[in-house]
Amino acid sequence: MRFLNKITSLFSSDVAIDLGTANTVVYVRGKGIVLNEPSVVAIGEKKGKKSVIAVGDEAKQMLGRTPGQIQAIRPLRNGVIADFDVADEMIRKFIYKTVGRNSLHHPMIVICVPSGATAVERKAIREAAQNSRAKKVALIEEPMAAAIGAGLPVSEPSGSMIVDIGGGTTEVAVISLGNIVYSRSVPVGGDKLDEAIINYIRRNHNLLVGETSAERIKKAIGSASIPVSGEGEKFEIKGRDLVDGVPKEITVTERQVAESLAEPVSQIVETVKIALEHTAPELAADIVDRGIVMTGGGALLKNLDQVLRQATGLPVTVAEDPLTCVAMGTGRALEQSSKYEDILSSDY
Repeated sequence: MRFLNKITSLFSSDVAIDLGTANTVVYVRGKGIVLNEPSVVAIGEKKGKKSVIAVGDEAKQMLGRTPGQIQAIRPLRNGVIADFDVADEMIRKFIYKTVGRNSLHHPMIVICVPSGATAVERKAIREAAQNSRAKKVALIEEPMAAAIGAGLPVSEPSGSMIVDIGGGTTEVAVISLGNIVYSRSVPVGGDKLDEAIINYIRRNHNLLVGETSAERIKKAIGSASIPVSGEGEKFEIKGRDLVDGVPKEITVTERQVAESLAEPVSQIVETVKIALEHTAPELAADIVDRGIVMTGGGALLKNLDQVLRQATGLPVTVAEDPLTCVAMGTGRALEQSSKYEDILSSDY
């Protein structure tokens, strides 16, 4: 029996998918994370017929640079599918990349969904996964997956608060006894931070920059708080001058970027405060002891943990690997499906 289990595990291609607005991360049973690429698809049109040219890293390089007959799009917005056909094709190609197009094994797929996703949105995500020849599809809510990935004791009778800041949404949840006791989601994430930078540079410098350039600025000198003194770090960026219409290069500072991010950062802080106000006293006491754990790419924004700490008066920590927390938690739920069967919502 042990030998048979080893053989089954060897040929198993069950996968867990963190289907994010910005990135899709795929975890394969027994192998861990095997793919982490942007949730971008390049669509080409020839003789009236559309076809997928590229997905992931290759497609993202085309954003803002495509000729008329090619369109680079992101099929997910605010954590849910905005274009079903394109998302369907993207998921299928990512799975083929990881388990092989000609695999005889029909995988079990565990895929995460935002806690605030509607029944229609959940159905769309489930169907997209089923179209990849899955034998079984189970859904797990993103805050729960993030908490599992961060190592929080989700099954214990004590409160844990998770703040997952993804590309499209920020989800705040209080978890106890394997259930989400309270959750709140706002459409503020990495995309909104990039958008805020783009708008600030347009207003103050008459320069138009793209999403990719804004993301580079955010990662290089982005901050949730304004420097105590001076302008902080500087970063040179190129774009199109809105007055002359010609390419131009300017220097932006950490102070300017922090000012541009003030509104979306305040929305995240307010969401956390509202969640704390709606938390039962016993669970709130646990959170005082354990603190707040931040996950997602947005958790890497400089000084955001400090801003939350000042606003709430609670300990705030960033998970060890915030970018892959949701994927790791989804993967652990796949690996230990019997342990987490009450957490997984399946179609069988």
